[in-house]
Amino acid sequence: MFEGMEYVYTVYKEKSFSRAAEKLFISQPSLSANVKRVERRIGYPIFERGSKPLTLTDCGRRFIQSVEKIMEIESEFTDYVDDLGELKVGGLRFGGSNLFSSWVLPPLMAEFSRRYPGIVLSLTEDSTTALSLLLQKGEVDFVLDNCILDPAVFERKKFLEEHLLLAVPGTCEINRELEEYRIPADRAVDREYLEQEAKEVPLAAFANEPFIMLKPLNDTGRRAVEICREQGFTPRVALELDQQMTAYNVSCSGMGISFVGNALLSHFPFNNQVVYYKPGGSHTIRSIYFYWKKGRYANSAMKEFLRCLDEGVFRCF
Repeated sequence: MFEGMEYVYTVYKEKSFSRAAEKLFISQPSLSANVKRVERRIGYPIFERGSKPLTLTDCGRRFIQSVEKIMEIESEFTDYVDDLGELKVGGLRFGGSNLFSSWVLPPLMAEFSRRYPGIVLSLTEDSTTALSLLLQKGEVDFVLDNCILDPAVFERKKFLEEHLLLAVPGTCEINRELEEYRIPADRAVDREYLEQEAKEVPLAAFANEPFIMLKPLNDTGRRAVEICREQGFTPRVALELDQQMTAYNVSCSGMGISFVGNALLSHFPFNNQVVYYKPGGSHTIRSIYFYWKKGRYANSAMKEFLRCLDEGVFRCF
């Protein structure tokens, strides 16, 4: 019944017979004939051909779900066969948000590739929601994230602990009144302020200043709101953004205050136009985890990567 499923699945992914035919390097009439052959075998149509873009029928949705299960089983068997090659062949697929994909994952992947040049690595940059779906489908092997994903579905290993700081434009007049709370940029980057008794800034002093906040779906955005709430005020939002790096850049330009993790600061080019402060409260500390799908077959490349994490092979920051 699933003979020819690759034709159907490509049409589903491309949402177009013509684009799918180009990707499969066959003619469109040939592709249409192959899909119709599958539909005749099933006894029901798979696609709503009158809709644009192309959509699935109820039967089609169940067919695609079954195809994805078959593909997952094939992928797991391929992983098993790759194991026999003792890491001389195979692949490892990572996923992360813009921040992790830009600054944290590349050096880790480079080090792993140096140790195992035969392993093909890939990186997918997307939102936490999209990445968790890819992880669940088996389309990526590891996702690095600071959100808490469903423990019933995913396993995890802690990679590092991150602390949020307040990044205040140096031009803000309030900085003059808070000199005793300032954290020098070099101490913010090397985390020295965590080892010493740096004073927690009275955050309410910034209540009248403009804030550059992240949207509520972002973990940093949610934490920022809670940090301010604990300090007894609601931040005056000048701009609401999607990415922590963008918010930090806006703060560097002098437009407003942002919350930034020291993981970003340790990888970002130094900027002396910003003053850093240590906010208080439980929401300022979070863990960053590597997640993988619970119950899936862990190939040798995955096991070796996890071993490298355990042994501290990768330099965090």
